[in-house]
Amino acid sequence: MTLGERTPGDLPTVAYTGGRLMAAALRTAEPRAACHPHTVPSPHGARDDEYFWMRDDTRESPEVLTHLAAENSYADALLAPLAPLVEELYTEITARIRPDDASVPYSKRGYWYYTRYDAGGEYPIYARRRESLSAPEEVMLDVNALAVGHDFFEVADLAVSPDGRRLAWAEDAVGRRQYRIRVKDLETGEVKDLAIANAEPGIEWAGDSRTFLYIEKDPKTLLGYRVRKHRLGSDPANDPLVWEQTDPSFYTDLARTKDDRYLVIDTRSTVASESWYADADDPELRFERFLARERDHEYEIEHLEDRWIVRTNWQARNFRVVEVAYGDESRRECWRDVVPHDPSGFLHGFEVFRRFLAVEERAAGLRRVRIRPWDRTLADTVLGAEEAACTTQLGQNEEFDSELLRYVYSSFTTPRTTYDHDTRTGTRVLLKREAVLGDFDPARYASEYRWVEARDGSRVPVSLVYRRETPRDGTAPLLQYAYGSYGLSQDPLFSVALLSLLDRGFVYALAHVRGGQELGREWYEAGKLLHKMNTFTDFIDVTAWLVEHRYADPARVFARGGSAGGLAVTAVANLAPAAYRGIVAVVPFVDIVTTMLDPSIPLTTNEFDEWGNPEERRYYDYMLGYSPYDNLAAVDYPAMYVFTGLWDSQVQYFEPAKYVARLRARRINDPPLIFRIDMDAGHGGKSGRFQRYRELAEQYAFLLDLSGSRPVS
Repeated sequence: MTLGERTPGDLPTVAYTGGRLMAAALRTAEPRAACHPHTVPSPHGARDDEYFWMRDDTRESPEVLTHLAAENSYADALLAPLAPLVEELYTEITARIRPDDASVPYSKRGYWYYTRYDAGGEYPIYARRRESLSAPEEVMLDVNALAVGHDFFEVADLAVSPDGRRLAWAEDAVGRRQYRIRVKDLETGEVKDLAIANAEPGIEWAGDSRTFLYIEKDPKTLLGYRVRKHRLGSDPANDPLVWEQTDPSFYTDLARTKDDRYLVIDTRSTVASESWYADADDPELRFERFLARERDHEYEIEHLEDRWIVRTNWQARNFRVVEVAYGDESRRECWRDVVPHDPSGFLHGFEVFRRFLAVEERAAGLRRVRIRPWDRTLADTVLGAEEAACTTQLGQNEEFDSELLRYVYSSFTTPRTTYDHDTRTGTRVLLKREAVLGDFDPARYASEYRWVEARDGSRVPVSLVYRRETPRDGTAPLLQYAYGSYGLSQDPLFSVALLSLLDRGFVYALAHVRGGQELGREWYEAGKLLHKMNTFTDFIDVTAWLVEHRYADPARVFARGGSAGGLAVTAVANLAPAAYRGIVAVVPFVDIVTTMLDPSIPLTTNEFDEWGNPEERRYYDYMLGYSPYDNLAAVDYPAMYVFTGLWDSQVQYFEPAKYVARLRARRINDPPLIFRIDMDAGHGGKSGRFQRYRELAEQYAFLLDLSGSRPVS
């Protein structure tokens, strides 16, 4: 019996024959990189890195650029037979997206703000209306106009001055996340002759509406470390230093309390944080420290009337929310619980209102929202799960005095849906459900939330989705995704693109492996540092369970991950290569030991508490034991599609470039190995609204061809 005969009758497929990619790979000579001897020193011995020459911080080396061009040409040659499928997928995905869509407006300081797209526009238009949604539209910023002439363009942050007259924004035309800050007069339309370069995207205005704070980056490490103050009309070269970060393991951000009383400098590492605050109306902006940083204490602050509201993990591993009177910040005996610690859940974040507090929390791995009135004679309200695998989270809530709570609900089968919940009456109003054009019907799809026992007895949650007619008899292709790092939880959310795989018979599994925070802080700590291997074995154990329980054809299992998730799937490729037919690794972090030994590489020093400092022998040995680049061997590997951006500031392009070169040299089989380099993008890939789906369409075509599935007619 062929695989084609065992797939769903009404989902168009063909018998599996090896795919056009395999045929193209057999007839096309793959690029082979030159080997230049190089020794990577460490306190614990040297390692050979024959492809170290691929690192070029200027991105101008002829040898490097020639090699990357050869890889792109090879990718073009292998993918040429799939060009009609790529185009069909791209057209299919983008046809589901409303071309002239707009966000749900939110109210702030007398204006209704929203983002909209014009039909055919790749970039957003930021607009507002004064007092009423029926008032004339004021276009604040048309990013389509700004992006003209740029292959990549991103606006990462917008900040309107308190008086509503000025707009500051951060833009990046390279993809390197080194932003330029600009200012526009919203009354005259004049863009100020001002361009502050090499900044973080965060901007906060002072109360005078003429002064704003921004964060300067270190030009080499790209670490945001200096907070400066700019007053309109002055020379940015003379902007005074307000605050400086001296510990390179900390990130820095800016915020404003919701009541508009204070500006806040937040600085945090993986395991500690510290906040400084200043009266927003103080002309000098003199910052005071809320509480000194200490290892293993993370906190964030908000202000309400005469007291501070604090999310903290002091004596609360999974965080709690406390309140403390102004002036008693450092007297922890004065901290009073508002939301106590829950050892079985996790408290993600919070939103302060005058009459109630809203928190995002997790129960059994799924995100939900709790509303807690300040009047403790009133009961809590929980906005929770409506489906087996779903997500409920806080929406845009800018009005401090509002009685309405805006929240967003989504699942694998329910598009992003925005509600206003009336805290007085308990009723909710549907504001918008994201449109999915075409013949989309959520009833065609089924989702599940399962628990998989890992090899050490831990129970790993897995979110699943598939078309209802897809059989559960071990014949369906499977795509499994995970991230599993930094305590970043992965939620089951709707994707218009994923429908293209589901409609071709794929089962999609989101594995909530250790290293995320779905099951609380313990789940995160069990997947970092000297426990990192749990992330990878959890992924493999989930695959084995899904195959055993007949969710998947063992010969058509695929994995996908990006960034730290790219580390996960490439580590899995070394640990269990026979378990996967193909792997998609997007901007993968694959050369972990060499990178972490070099503090000059952007953001390395911030990562020591996540991965370990390889200057210490125990971390060096452990990281070396799973580093994907260092563990490539003479074995059969799955087919692979590897993607990077030349200007990536998070995972430098040369990591996947070296990885692919060494994989080509060491593997003993010859399935398709595609390395796609976007020469005009960074960590996030394409910047345009629709452009990014071309990258995804190519990756999906790779999976579909290897799986033996064909496009829907």
